[in-house]
Amino acid sequence: MGSMATKLTAPPPPRFVEVVSDPEILGGWPVIHGTRIPAETILLYLKDGADDRAIYTDYPSLPLGGIDAVRRWAVAQGLL
Repeated sequence: MGSMATKLTAPPPPRFVEVVSDPEILGGWPVIHGTRIPAETILLYLKDGADDRAIYTDYPSLPLGGIDAVRRWAVAQGLL
């Protein structure tokens, strides 16, 4: 019987998540890339003092890094 070695590879690195605006998605409102979740919705959670776990619980489709993307976007926009 021959030996079949299985090469294990590391998972791809996480994709950098960002807030984007596209006229075809929610009329151009800023959203977390790859979703239809408005950045301002997540920003309201943050301003209300919600922790990351609560936000991810309410928005399970939010990609990892989505909250940090909103924080970066909000700081750049002078909103946080």
